[in-house]
Amino acid sequence: MTSNTTQHAPTDTAKGLRVGDVVEVLSAEEILATLDERGEFENLPFMPEMLRYCGQRLTVHKVAHKLCDTISSSGIRKMENAVHLTGSRCDGTSHGGCQTACLMYWKEAWLKRVDAGDADPVTTGPIALTLLEINTLKEPGPDGEPRYSCQATELLRAAPACLPARDIGQFVTDVKTGNVGAFASLKAFLVVLFNRLQTVSRRALPRRLWFRNGLRWGFVKGQLVGPTPTGELDLQPGEMVRIKTKEQIEATLNENMLNRGMGFEEEMARYCGRTARVQARVTKCLDEKSGKLLTMKNPCIILEDVVCAGVYNASCPRQFIPFWREIWLERV
Repeated sequence: MTSNTTQHAPTDTAKGLRVGDVVEVLSAEEILATLDERGEFENLPFMPEMLRYCGQRLTVHKVAHKLCDTISSSGIRKMENAVHLTGSRCDGTSHGGCQTACLMYWKEAWLKRVDAGDADPVTTGPIALTLLEINTLKEPGPDGEPRYSCQATELLRAAPACLPARDIGQFVTDVKTGNVGAFASLKAFLVVLFNRLQTVSRRALPRRLWFRNGLRWGFVKGQLVGPTPTGELDLQPGEMVRIKTKEQIEATLNENMLNRGMGFEEEMARYCGRTARVQARVTKCLDEKSGKLLTMKNPCIILEDVVCAGVYNASCPRQFIPFWREIWLERV
């Protein structure tokens, strides 16, 4: 891989892509030519799991002009010249079998528009993974266990600038790119404003003057002090479940909205009471802060078509797949 000295010039790759646009992923050779010695473009890694999409035509699912910071909780951060493509989630094969299934980021420099009448893409043969695979590993931790590097672990470098709530332009961009409609964008802005006011009230006002206990929009509050309960259903892929009510789930959470270390968030509460099909049991995931592969003592569940839509998080387009404790679910 060669270092690209002009890769940080946004105007070179600003294609103005919108949701629904059809693009073709460049060949592996063309993409590798854009990467530096770390296997990155604009500090964003190109991962081995992405190679299987080279030469394919995919649809822009979301324009990734911003993201929520799940590493340092700094809020919403700005991303340049990137999109999410429909059906392109990471399968974790080069990252220890991580099952987080992140929606991958695609720099516009790795894509080209497809216009009507364009010839079918030319498929290419397999390409050596050696350098890309080497770049997935960091220095081992103090415990000697491997540490991984992926797009999720490097997002603070790939998106170094924060987007303050007062930056109205981000909500306008959400509408212009087709990420969300005008009403949804307005709602997202109002939720951000409400949450900021709640934060200020908790800092400046006595508790008796807090509105709804100073909670963020969605109003999830854990009730337990000390150990939180567990529950096992041995759910298997294909089974139908109902997500319990918010009140039932709150009864399993501590004051930090955790159940045995796993968080339940306001975005997840939007799905309470709904039915869904079990997609998979999750036992492995990467810790974004350390890059360490974590093995869960008790498997968690992911559900089909249940994602974080960013409704309460400034319309963040990352669309995480939430993990569900079995105690939060019940068989239909």
